[in-house]
Amino acid sequence: GRQRLLVQKRGALWRKFGFSAEDYRELERLALRRAPPRRRQWKFAGSFYFAITVITTIGYGHAAPGTDSGKVFYMFYALLGIPLTLVTFQSLGERLNALVRCHLLAAKRCLGLRRPRVSTENLVVAGLLACATTLAFGAVAFAHFEGWTFFHAYYYCFITLTTIGFGDFVALQRKPPYVAFSFHYILLGLTVIGAFLNLVVLRFLAASADGSERAARDPSPRHQGAPESRGPSLPRCLAGSGGYTSVSCHVHQLEKCARHNVGFSPSSSPGVVRGGQAPRPGARRKSI
Repeated sequence: GRQRLLVQKRGALWRKFGFSAEDYRELERLALRRAPPRRRQWKFAGSFYFAITVITTIGYGHAAPGTDSGKVFYMFYALLGIPLTLVTFQSLGERLNALVRCHLLAAKRCLGLRRPRVSTENLVVAGLLACATTLAFGAVAFAHFEGWTFFHAYYYCFITLTTIGFGDFVALQRKPPYVAFSFHYILLGLTVIGAFLNLVVLRFLAASADGSERAARDPSPRHQGAPESRGPSLPRCLAGSGGYTSVSCHVHQLEKCARHNVGFSPSSSPGVVRGGQAPRPGARRKSI
C-alpha cells in the first residue's frame, strides 16, 4: 500500500536525478529535521497532549490552533483551566508533603529516637531527593523512547516539569502506551515539583517569622543612656512546631501571633495595668 508507493516514488527520483543511496538518505534526513513535529497532533491523543500543555502553562510551541474560533476557545479554556490546575497541584502537593512527613516520622520511631520530630528542613531534603529521582527516571525513559542522550532527556524533563517549555525537545506521540506514560509522567512530575516548591515557600515564611521575632525580642534604647525595657518578650509562636503545616496554615498562625502580641507593653512604664487586674490601692513603686 503506502510503503510500496513510497518505494516507487524513491525509485523515480533516483532515475530522474541520479541520486545515490547515500545522497538520498542525506536528503531524507534533512527533510525530516526541517519538518515540524506535527505527526498525529490533532487526533485525540495529540489534542489531549496539547490541552495538557495549555492548562499546565508548559506551552512547547510545537502546536497551535490554526482557526480564529480555535484561538478564541483556547483563550477561554486557559482562563478557566490554568487557575483550577494550579489549585489542584497545590492541594495535591500539600497532601503529598503530609504523606512524606508521616513516613519520615514512622522511620524515626523505628530507629528508636526518643523524641521523633520532622522539621521543615527534613521535608525540604526529602522533596529535593524526590525531584532528582523523578527527573532521573524520566530522563532514562525518554532517552530510551526518543533516542536522545541522557543529558538531553534530563534537560527535557527539567524544562517540562518547571513549565518553561522551550520547545526545542518535544516528546512525539507515537504509540498509545508511550502517550499514556507521557501523560502520567507530566502530571506526577508537576505534583512532585509543586510539593517541593510549597516546602521552599514554607521555609522562607518560617525564616521571615523568626527574623521578625528576634527583632521584637531585642529592643533597642530610644536614646543614649536610656535604660532598656525589661518587659516580657514576645512568645515564640512557631518555635517547636516541628510538624508540617501548609502555607495557608502558616500564614494563619502568623496572624494569630500578631493578634496575641498587640497588648504587650513594657513593665517599667507607669500606669500599666497587667492582665486586666486593677492596681491595688496603696501600692507604691520602688525606686532603684
